[in-house]
Amino acid sequence: MPRPDENPITSDAVIHVDGLAMVRLLGPQDRLVTLVEKQYPAVSIHVRGNQITLQGPNTDVEAARRLIDELVEMVRNGNDDLTEIEVTASARMLDAGSTLSPSAALGEPIVSSRGKTVRPKTLGQKKYVDAIDENTIVFGIGPAGTGKTYLAMAKAVQALQRKEVNRIILTRPAVEAGERLGYLPGSLTDKIDPYLRPLFDALNEMLDPEIVPKLMATGTIEVAPLAYMRGRTLNDSFIVLDEAQNTTPEQMKMFLTRLGFGSRMVVTGDITQIDLPMGTSGLQVVRGVLDSIEDIHFATLTSEDVVRHTLVGQIVDAYTKYDQIQLANRNSAAARRGERA
Repeated sequence: MPRPDENPITSDAVIHVDGLAMVRLLGPQDRLVTLVEKQYPAVSIHVRGNQITLQGPNTDVEAARRLIDELVEMVRNGNDDLTEIEVTASARMLDAGSTLSPSAALGEPIVSSRGKTVRPKTLGQKKYVDAIDENTIVFGIGPAGTGKTYLAMAKAVQALQRKEVNRIILTRPAVEAGERLGYLPGSLTDKIDPYLRPLFDALNEMLDPEIVPKLMATGTIEVAPLAYMRGRTLNDSFIVLDEAQNTTPEQMKMFLTRLGFGSRMVVTGDITQIDLPMGTSGLQVVRGVLDSIEDIHFATLTSEDVVRHTLVGQIVDAYTKYDQIQLANRNSAAARRGERA
Protein backbone atom coordinates (compact mmCIF):
# COMPACT_ATOMS: atom_id res chain seq x y z
CA MET A 1 0.00 0.00 0.00
CA PRO A 2 1.55 3.35 -1.01
CA ARG A 3 2.46 5.95 1.59
CA PRO A 4 0.35 9.15 1.63
CA ASP A 5 3.21 11.09 0.02
CA GLU A 6 3.48 8.64 -2.87
CA ASN A 7 1.52 9.03 -6.11
CA PRO A 8 -1.10 6.31 -6.69
CA ILE A 9 -0.73 4.02 -9.67
CA THR A 10 -2.23 5.72 -12.71
CA SER A 11 -3.62 4.30 -15.91
CA ASP A 12 -5.36 5.20 -19.16
CA ALA A 13 -8.60 3.83 -20.54
CA VAL A 14 -10.02 4.36 -24.00
CA ILE A 15 -13.75 4.08 -24.82
CA HIS A 16 -14.98 4.03 -28.42
CA VAL A 17 -18.52 5.35 -28.97
CA ASP A 18 -20.40 5.49 -32.28
CA GLY A 19 -21.20 8.95 -33.64
CA LEU A 20 -24.87 9.38 -32.75
CA ALA A 21 -24.46 7.92 -29.27
CA MET A 22 -21.44 10.18 -28.72
CA VAL A 23 -23.43 13.30 -29.58
CA ARG A 24 -26.20 12.31 -27.16
CA LEU A 25 -23.69 11.34 -24.50
CA LEU A 26 -21.73 14.58 -24.57
CA GLY A 27 -24.74 16.88 -24.43
CA PRO A 28 -24.51 20.66 -24.92
CA GLN A 29 -20.97 21.97 -24.30
CA ASP A 30 -19.87 18.44 -23.34
CA ARG A 31 -21.99 18.89 -20.23
CA LEU A 32 -22.35 15.20 -19.35
CA VAL A 33 -18.60 14.60 -19.58
CA THR A 34 -18.14 17.51 -17.20
CA LEU A 35 -20.59 15.84 -14.82
CA VAL A 36 -18.60 12.58 -14.92
CA GLU A 37 -15.42 14.53 -14.11
CA LYS A 38 -17.32 16.10 -11.22
CA GLN A 39 -18.08 12.62 -9.86
CA TYR A 40 -14.43 11.53 -10.18
CA PRO A 41 -12.26 14.68 -9.87
CA ALA A 42 -9.01 12.69 -10.04
CA VAL A 43 -9.85 11.53 -13.57
CA SER A 44 -9.03 13.62 -16.63
CA ILE A 45 -11.37 13.02 -19.59
CA HIS A 46 -10.49 13.88 -23.18
CA VAL A 47 -12.85 13.51 -26.14
CA ARG A 48 -11.57 13.30 -29.71
CA GLY A 49 -13.80 12.13 -32.51
CA ASN A 50 -15.52 8.92 -31.40
CA GLN A 51 -12.96 8.22 -28.70
CA ILE A 52 -13.05 9.05 -24.99
CA THR A 53 -9.75 8.79 -23.09
CA LEU A 54 -9.63 8.58 -19.30
CA GLN A 55 -6.46 9.27 -17.31
CA GLY A 56 -5.93 9.07 -13.57
CA PRO A 57 -5.65 6.68 -10.61
CA ASN A 58 -6.53 3.08 -11.47
CA THR A 59 -9.60 2.76 -9.27
CA ASP A 60 -11.03 6.12 -10.29
CA VAL A 61 -10.43 5.48 -13.99
CA GLU A 62 -12.18 2.11 -13.75
CA ALA A 63 -15.13 3.68 -11.89
CA ALA A 64 -15.43 6.46 -14.48
CA ARG A 65 -15.21 3.95 -17.32
CA ARG A 66 -18.05 1.86 -15.89
CA LEU A 67 -20.15 5.00 -15.45
CA ILE A 68 -19.59 6.12 -19.04
CA ASP A 69 -20.37 2.61 -20.30
CA GLU A 70 -23.70 2.74 -18.45
CA LEU A 71 -24.51 6.23 -19.79
CA VAL A 72 -23.71 5.08 -23.33
CA GLU A 73 -26.08 2.14 -22.88
CA MET A 74 -28.80 4.51 -21.67
CA VAL A 75 -28.58 6.78 -24.71
CA ARG A 76 -28.52 3.76 -27.02
CA ASN A 77 -31.75 2.60 -25.36
CA GLY A 78 -33.42 5.91 -26.17
CA ASN A 79 -32.73 7.98 -23.05
CA ASP A 80 -31.85 11.15 -24.95
CA ASP A 81 -32.39 13.60 -22.09
CA LEU A 82 -29.75 12.54 -19.58
CA THR A 83 -29.29 15.06 -16.78
CA GLU A 84 -27.12 15.48 -13.72
CA ILE A 85 -29.68 13.43 -11.80
CA GLU A 86 -29.08 10.29 -13.89
CA VAL A 87 -25.30 10.76 -13.84
CA THR A 88 -25.21 11.20 -10.07
CA ALA A 89 -27.67 8.36 -9.41
CA SER A 90 -25.78 6.00 -11.74
CA ALA A 91 -22.45 6.79 -10.07
CA ARG A 92 -24.00 6.21 -6.65
CA MET A 93 -25.42 2.84 -7.73
CA LEU A 94 -22.10 1.69 -9.19
CA ASP A 95 -20.09 2.85 -6.18
CA ALA A 96 -22.50 1.01 -3.86
CA GLY A 97 -22.10 -2.21 -5.82
CA SER A 98 -25.78 -2.45 -6.75
CA THR A 99 -26.72 -5.77 -8.36
CA LEU A 100 -28.95 -3.84 -10.79
CA SER A 101 -27.14 -1.88 -13.49
CA PRO A 102 -28.07 1.81 -13.83
CA SER A 103 -28.98 1.36 -17.50
CA ALA A 104 -31.43 -1.40 -16.55
CA ALA A 105 -32.82 0.44 -13.52
CA LEU A 106 -33.17 3.89 -15.03
CA GLY A 107 -33.65 3.11 -18.69
CA GLU A 108 -37.14 1.62 -18.77
CA PRO A 109 -39.77 4.19 -19.83
CA ILE A 110 -43.20 4.36 -18.20
CA VAL A 111 -45.06 6.61 -20.64
CA SER A 112 -44.06 8.73 -23.63
CA SER A 113 -45.89 11.73 -25.07
CA ARG A 114 -44.91 14.34 -27.62
CA GLY A 115 -41.28 13.28 -27.57
CA LYS A 116 -41.02 13.34 -23.77
CA THR A 117 -40.51 10.13 -21.83
CA VAL A 118 -41.24 9.62 -18.14
CA ARG A 119 -38.91 7.15 -16.43
CA PRO A 120 -37.43 6.68 -12.95
CA LYS A 121 -34.27 8.73 -12.50
CA THR A 122 -32.91 7.29 -9.23
CA LEU A 123 -32.71 3.87 -7.60
CA GLY A 124 -35.25 4.97 -4.98
CA GLN A 125 -37.67 5.95 -7.72
CA LYS A 126 -37.10 2.63 -9.49
CA LYS A 127 -37.98 0.71 -6.31
CA TYR A 128 -41.07 2.90 -5.87
CA VAL A 129 -42.25 2.23 -9.44
CA ASP A 130 -41.63 -1.51 -9.04
CA ALA A 131 -43.63 -1.50 -5.80
CA ILE A 132 -46.59 0.03 -7.65
CA ASP A 133 -46.44 -2.87 -10.13
CA GLU A 134 -46.26 -5.47 -7.37
CA ASN A 135 -48.78 -4.22 -4.78
CA THR A 136 -52.41 -3.15 -4.69
CA ILE A 137 -51.83 -0.19 -2.35
CA VAL A 138 -48.55 1.75 -2.26
CA PHE A 139 -47.64 4.71 -0.06
CA GLY A 140 -45.00 7.02 -1.55
CA ILE A 141 -43.59 9.09 1.29
CA GLY A 142 -40.83 11.62 0.76
CA PRO A 143 -39.82 15.27 0.48
CA ALA A 144 -40.73 17.69 -2.27
CA GLY A 145 -39.18 17.04 -5.66
CA THR A 146 -38.74 13.28 -5.38
CA GLY A 147 -41.27 12.57 -8.14
CA LYS A 148 -43.63 10.57 -5.95
CA THR A 149 -46.82 12.08 -7.41
CA TYR A 150 -45.52 12.48 -10.97
CA LEU A 151 -44.43 8.83 -11.18
CA ALA A 152 -47.69 7.63 -9.63
CA MET A 153 -49.63 9.52 -12.28
CA ALA A 154 -47.36 8.12 -15.01
CA LYS A 155 -48.13 4.60 -13.77
CA ALA A 156 -51.84 5.46 -13.78
CA VAL A 157 -51.66 6.63 -17.41
CA GLN A 158 -49.68 3.51 -18.32
CA ALA A 159 -52.28 1.26 -16.69
CA LEU A 160 -55.07 3.04 -18.60
CA GLN A 161 -53.22 2.77 -21.91
CA ARG A 162 -52.63 -0.94 -21.31
CA LYS A 163 -56.35 -1.37 -20.45
CA GLU A 164 -55.45 -2.72 -17.02
CA VAL A 165 -58.01 -0.26 -15.55
CA ASN A 166 -61.02 1.54 -17.00
CA ARG A 167 -60.44 4.91 -15.40
CA ILE A 168 -58.04 7.11 -13.45
CA ILE A 169 -59.14 8.94 -10.31
CA LEU A 170 -56.88 11.68 -8.93
CA THR A 171 -57.70 13.33 -5.64
CA ARG A 172 -56.19 15.46 -2.92
CA PRO A 173 -57.53 17.13 0.24
CA ALA A 174 -58.47 20.81 -0.12
CA VAL A 175 -56.46 22.06 2.85
CA GLU A 176 -55.04 25.56 2.84
CA ALA A 177 -51.27 26.08 3.06
CA GLY A 178 -51.51 29.27 5.09
CA GLU A 179 -54.39 30.63 3.00
CA ARG A 180 -58.16 30.74 3.42
CA LEU A 181 -60.18 28.76 0.89
CA GLY A 182 -63.34 30.75 1.61
CA TYR A 183 -61.72 34.04 0.62
CA LEU A 184 -60.75 32.80 -2.84
CA PRO A 185 -63.00 34.30 -5.56
CA GLY A 186 -65.50 32.40 -7.68
CA SER A 187 -67.65 29.30 -7.37
CA LEU A 188 -66.77 26.11 -5.47
CA THR A 189 -65.13 24.75 -8.63
CA ASP A 190 -63.06 27.92 -8.96
CA LYS A 191 -62.05 27.70 -5.31
CA ILE A 192 -60.80 24.10 -5.46
CA ASP A 193 -59.14 24.44 -8.87
CA PRO A 194 -55.81 25.74 -7.44
CA TYR A 195 -55.54 22.62 -5.28
CA LEU A 196 -56.05 20.31 -8.23
CA ARG A 197 -54.08 22.32 -10.80
CA PRO A 198 -50.79 20.41 -10.28
CA LEU A 199 -52.60 17.19 -11.18
CA PHE A 200 -54.05 18.74 -14.35
CA ASP A 201 -50.62 20.04 -15.34
CA ALA A 202 -49.05 16.60 -14.97
CA LEU A 203 -51.85 14.99 -16.98
CA ASN A 204 -51.33 17.45 -19.82
CA GLU A 205 -47.63 16.55 -19.90
CA MET A 206 -48.29 12.81 -20.15
CA LEU A 207 -51.25 12.88 -22.55
CA ASP A 208 -52.23 14.96 -25.53
CA PRO A 209 -53.82 18.09 -24.01
CA GLU A 210 -56.67 17.82 -26.51
CA ILE A 211 -57.51 14.31 -25.29
CA VAL A 212 -57.56 15.12 -21.56
CA PRO A 213 -60.84 17.14 -21.60
CA LYS A 214 -62.55 14.39 -23.61
CA LEU A 215 -61.40 11.71 -21.15
CA MET A 216 -62.62 13.83 -18.26
CA ALA A 217 -65.97 14.45 -19.96
CA THR A 218 -66.55 10.70 -20.31
CA GLY A 219 -65.44 10.00 -16.73
CA THR A 220 -62.37 8.03 -17.84
CA ILE A 221 -60.26 10.53 -15.89
CA GLU A 222 -61.65 12.16 -12.77
CA VAL A 223 -59.89 14.85 -10.75
CA ALA A 224 -61.74 15.77 -7.57
CA PRO A 225 -61.28 16.82 -3.94
CA LEU A 226 -61.01 14.02 -1.40
CA ALA A 227 -64.42 14.89 0.08
CA TYR A 228 -66.03 13.71 -3.17
CA MET A 229 -64.81 10.15 -2.52
CA ARG A 230 -67.06 9.52 0.48
CA GLY A 231 -69.69 6.82 0.01
CA ARG A 232 -68.24 5.47 -3.24
CA THR A 233 -66.78 2.09 -4.22
CA LEU A 234 -64.08 2.49 -6.87
CA ASN A 235 -63.82 -0.57 -9.13
CA ASP A 236 -61.42 -1.11 -12.07
CA SER A 237 -59.66 2.16 -11.27
CA PHE A 238 -56.19 3.51 -10.66
CA ILE A 239 -56.59 5.94 -7.78
CA VAL A 240 -53.95 8.45 -6.69
CA LEU A 241 -54.29 10.40 -3.44
CA ASP A 242 -51.87 13.32 -3.43
CA GLU A 243 -50.81 15.51 -0.47
CA ALA A 244 -51.96 12.78 1.90
CA GLN A 245 -50.14 14.41 4.82
CA ASN A 246 -53.11 16.79 4.93
CA THR A 247 -55.67 14.07 5.59
CA THR A 248 -56.97 13.30 9.04
CA PRO A 249 -56.86 9.66 10.24
CA GLU A 250 -60.60 9.46 9.59
CA GLN A 251 -60.21 10.76 6.04
CA MET A 252 -57.38 8.32 5.34
CA LYS A 253 -59.53 5.40 6.53
CA MET A 254 -62.44 6.65 4.41
CA PHE A 255 -60.25 6.87 1.32
CA LEU A 256 -58.59 3.47 1.68
CA THR A 257 -61.93 1.74 2.19
CA ARG A 258 -63.13 3.05 -1.21
CA LEU A 259 -60.95 0.35 -2.85
CA GLY A 260 -62.98 -1.87 -5.15
CA PHE A 261 -62.29 -4.92 -7.31
CA GLY A 262 -59.66 -4.56 -10.02
CA SER A 263 -58.36 -1.31 -8.58
CA ARG A 264 -55.00 -0.04 -7.38
CA MET A 265 -54.17 2.87 -5.10
CA VAL A 266 -51.12 5.07 -4.66
CA VAL A 267 -51.01 7.47 -1.72
CA THR A 268 -48.33 10.17 -1.77
CA GLY A 269 -47.28 12.74 0.79
CA ASP A 270 -44.56 14.51 2.73
CA ILE A 271 -44.91 14.32 6.50
CA THR A 272 -42.65 17.37 6.89
CA GLN A 273 -45.18 19.62 5.12
CA ILE A 274 -48.39 19.14 7.09
CA ASP A 275 -50.87 22.02 6.68
CA LEU A 276 -53.61 20.67 8.97
CA PRO A 277 -54.68 23.41 11.42
CA MET A 278 -54.72 20.93 14.31
CA GLY A 279 -54.71 17.22 15.07
CA THR A 280 -52.72 14.31 13.69
CA SER A 281 -52.03 13.58 10.03
CA GLY A 282 -53.56 10.40 8.67
CA LEU A 283 -50.30 9.74 6.82
CA GLN A 284 -48.42 9.69 10.12
CA VAL A 285 -50.85 7.21 11.64
CA VAL A 286 -51.43 4.83 8.73
CA ARG A 287 -48.02 3.16 8.70
CA GLY A 288 -48.40 1.91 12.25
CA VAL A 289 -51.87 0.61 11.42
CA LEU A 290 -51.23 -1.11 8.06
CA ASP A 291 -47.50 -1.84 7.89
CA SER A 292 -47.93 -5.58 8.54
CA ILE A 293 -50.68 -6.15 5.96
CA GLU A 294 -49.67 -8.04 2.82
CA ASP A 295 -50.12 -6.31 -0.56
CA ILE A 296 -49.64 -2.88 1.03
CA HIS A 297 -46.21 -1.31 0.56
CA PHE A 298 -44.60 1.78 2.08
CA ALA A 299 -41.94 3.32 -0.19
CA THR A 300 -39.71 5.97 1.38
CA LEU A 301 -37.98 8.47 -0.88
CA THR A 302 -35.17 10.73 0.39
CA SER A 303 -33.19 13.79 -0.64
CA GLU A 304 -31.11 11.48 -2.86
CA ASP A 305 -34.23 11.01 -5.01
CA VAL A 306 -34.89 14.72 -5.55
CA VAL A 307 -35.09 15.38 -9.29
CA ARG A 308 -35.55 19.13 -9.21
CA HIS A 309 -32.72 21.67 -8.96
CA THR A 310 -29.76 20.24 -7.02
CA LEU A 311 -30.31 22.92 -4.37
CA VAL A 312 -33.67 21.32 -3.49
CA GLY A 313 -31.94 18.22 -2.11
CA GLN A 314 -29.64 20.39 0.00
CA ILE A 315 -32.62 22.42 1.24
CA VAL A 316 -34.43 19.20 2.22
CA ASP A 317 -31.38 17.96 4.14
CA ALA A 318 -30.93 21.32 5.89
CA TYR A 319 -34.56 21.40 7.04
CA THR A 320 -34.38 17.75 8.15
CA LYS A 321 -31.35 18.57 10.30
CA TYR A 322 -33.10 21.67 11.67
CA ASP A 323 -36.25 19.68 12.55
CA GLN A 324 -34.16 17.05 14.34
CA ILE A 325 -32.43 19.73 16.41
CA GLN A 326 -35.76 21.37 17.27
CA LEU A 327 -37.25 18.01 18.30
CA ALA A 328 -34.23 17.23 20.47
CA ASN A 329 -34.51 20.65 22.14
CA ARG A 330 -38.24 20.15 22.83
CA ASN A 331 -37.60 16.70 24.30
CA SER A 332 -34.80 18.06 26.45
CA ALA A 333 -36.99 20.90 27.71
CA ALA A 334 -39.80 18.47 28.52
CA ALA A 335 -37.40 16.23 30.42
CA ARG A 336 -36.17 19.17 32.50
CA ARG A 337 -39.75 20.17 33.33
CA GLY A 338 -40.43 16.60 34.40
CA GLU A 339 -37.41 16.60 36.71
CA ARG A 340 -38.48 19.86 38.36
CA ALA A 341 -42.00 18.48 38.87
